Amino acid sequence: MSLIFAFAIYFIIWWLTLFMVLPFGVRTQGEDGAIVPGTPESAPTQFALPRVLIITTMASLVIFAVAYAIIVYRIDVQLGLPLPVPERGPAPQ
Repeated sequence: MSLIFAFAIYFIIWWLTLFMVLPFGVRTQGEDGAIVPGTPESAPTQFALPRVLIITTMASLVIFAVAYAIIVYRIDVQLGLPLPVPERGPAPQ
């Protein structure tokens, strides 16, 4: 796996993980009863961006490590999906 390919895969995993982590632990203005005029009650009261970024990075590192091991070491995960088989040259005579 090339470095650029690994970075691209990690970036995609990180981005998808970010959207999965964003709603965790969010308290809305409607839940707190402190609605700021001009905002919807579903808007968050306090958004902890550093916490979200740290959780996203840690989770995506774990997911990437599993994906890296599957790709590099050709681990068969028994999902019924065919893995690419390396082609072999003609048999020696």
